[in-house]
Amino acid sequence: MTEDQLELSVVIPIYNEQENIERLYRDLKQVLERLGKSYEIVAVDDGSTDGSFEVLRELHRGDDLLKVVRLRRNFGQAAAFAAGFDSAVGEIIVSMDADLQFDPADISKLLDKISEGYDIVSGWRADRQETFMTRRLPSMAANWLISRITGVALHDYGCSLKAYRSEVIRNVRLYGELHRFIPALASSIGVHLAEVPVSHYPRRHGKSKYDLSRTLTVILDLLTVKFLLSYATRPMQVFGLLGMLSLAVGTVIAAYLSFIRLFLGSPIANRPLLLLAILLIFVGVQLVTMGLLGELTTRTYYEAQGKKIYVIREMLE
Repeated sequence: MTEDQLELSVVIPIYNEQENIERLYRDLKQVLERLGKSYEIVAVDDGSTDGSFEVLRELHRGDDLLKVVRLRRNFGQAAAFAAGFDSAVGEIIVSMDADLQFDPADISKLLDKISEGYDIVSGWRADRQETFMTRRLPSMAANWLISRITGVALHDYGCSLKAYRSEVIRNVRLYGELHRFIPALASSIGVHLAEVPVSHYPRRHGKSKYDLSRTLTVILDLLTVKFLLSYATRPMQVFGLLGMLSLAVGTVIAAYLSFIRLFLGSPIANRPLLLLAILLIFVGVQLVTMGLLGELTTRTYYEAQGKKIYVIREMLE
């Protein structure tokens, strides 16, 4: 830990949570003071339109350990988390929501687990206090699907109460709504991951920012994560494989049609199979070309930034 680094940072994205902020701040301060660690609270106002920022500004006047980051507009939770992670200076970074559905006392559980040598400790809302059909059932299905596709098994990807080692979270770039996939994204650099049950309470004030419309977004983001995990540095292997399959099938069909036209004298101009063969060949060429362009883009991405395709855990010198 460097001289300007604290032991703990708590990052909280906030969007229209005016009625919850003071209670959360008071409870969180009590927990952090009992922990006996050097800490800071990083509150990120994600373009709130109620009085959330005014409440945060008033609290900040009396507490130098509260850092407030105000975004110009509502960029979304992933962007708010990213802004908080970039501003945090703690050796361990804890994230949580501001809706009072989590108990700040559970932070000690995360820290105890991470002290065992884990890089990420994720909360698990084992007794989730939300409606079954509209929230819990879709979440269970999503967690199962994400675990199967990414290979990172968690009971509760949607739980925002998590603890990260700073050197891990700083190697994860968040875009869109990828914040829920941080454990899966971090797995690409090799991390030790654990999960602990945490308390969960019904929302007291305000309304949830999530509904069933997020299901499609989760599925699309999952496709992005799967691509990033498996093919980000080798796009030709996915586009090229699909392209070669399409080319092969199209070529076989075209050869068959050529045979019956040239040797059997059967007309093929009115056969839908001819159009299918042409389509498959053109699609195959396009997919292979996309793979080549993807390879060029990948090299530009890494080399222009001097970014490595690996992350070192430690070095003995």
